[in-house]
Amino acid sequence: MKFPASCRETEAELTVRIKNMREVLLLAGISEINANGVTGFSIRRVAAACNVSCAAPYKHFKDKREFIAAIIEYVNGQWAARQEEILSSCGDSLRQQIVEVCCGYVQFLMEKPYFRSILMLKDEEFDNIYHKKRGEMSSRSQKLEADFFSASGFTPETFKRKFHLVRAMIFGTIFMMDTGELEYNEETMQNFRYSINREFDLP
Repeated sequence: MKFPASCRETEAELTVRIKNMREVLLLAGISEINANGVTGFSIRRVAAACNVSCAAPYKHFKDKREFIAAIIEYVNGQWAARQEEILSSCGDSLRQQIVEVCCGYVQFLMEKPYFRSILMLKDEEFDNIYHKKRGEMSSRSQKLEADFFSASGFTPETFKRKFHLVRAMIFGTIFMMDTGELEYNEETMQNFRYSINREFDLP
């Protein structure tokens, strides 16, 4: 039986639906990691959370390993897109780019807290491939910092120290916001921006 053209799903519509289901599965997978870690990760539970059959996720991911790798790539992609937005509005100043990317990173992780489990996950099954993929999330900002410090004449020892301090300020600020010591608002973000910027003036 043939349906009228208006009732049939076009190839483009099918592609969108498949992509949407893949994203639904990825987001459910992130929730599953938040709840049970990598060791306890269950594709069956992910399928149940998405109200699809147990076989449905395997149309998108070959196995658990590929599923988790895809989750990391998804989070990386979300942050990469946000970084591009930030950098496109910063001009050519490496210093401004670093400062705004650092601010954007805090905002990204505050507004999408469920992504943090992917960044901070420690698990025996989280092997070198997963670690490498996860490290890709900060590779762009690390290169910006390395380029800036090199152009500014900082020694390798100073670069390591400042790199550590910048990372500590990022994650320390997020922790303090989570515990209520700091409010997540414009004033706090302006203070954070000032602190990061000031660090580059210190020896």
